[in-house]
Amino acid sequence: MLKRTVEIDGKEITFRASAVIPRMYRMKFGRDIIRDMDKLRKAAVDVVGDEDGTQNFSIDDLEIFENVAYIMAYHADNTIPNSIDEWLDQFSMFSIYEVLPVILDLWGANNKTDVEPKKRKPVTQKES
Repeated sequence: MLKRTVEIDGKEITFRASAVIPRMYRMKFGRDIIRDMDKLRKAAVDVVGDEDGTQNFSIDDLEIFENVAYIMAYHADNTIPNSIDEWLDQFSMFSIYEVLPVILDLWGANNKTDVEPKKRKPVTQKES
């Protein structure tokens, strides 16, 4: 279980990542968090790598970010509102640039493994 606390709009918000996050995300939003996080990570690289500062996150990227942030916050504290809109409404400012690195870091650390993959035997066709 991984946790990080961030100050957002003067409030301490804790985010938590564990193996249950993909299930919670799918049940709440009907989407695959693995695909969404991959898309969000790529968007973050594009925005950060944009030298002239004209690149911005798309509306879809922002929605994914808000959904993931909400699920990780809810996982850390299930007393927050059951509605993402109510939860977001408590903030006058919610910066993707401040919170996204924490979300990506938690997600990456949660998916990291210390186990070496076992070598697989080559699959051979059975003779008939």
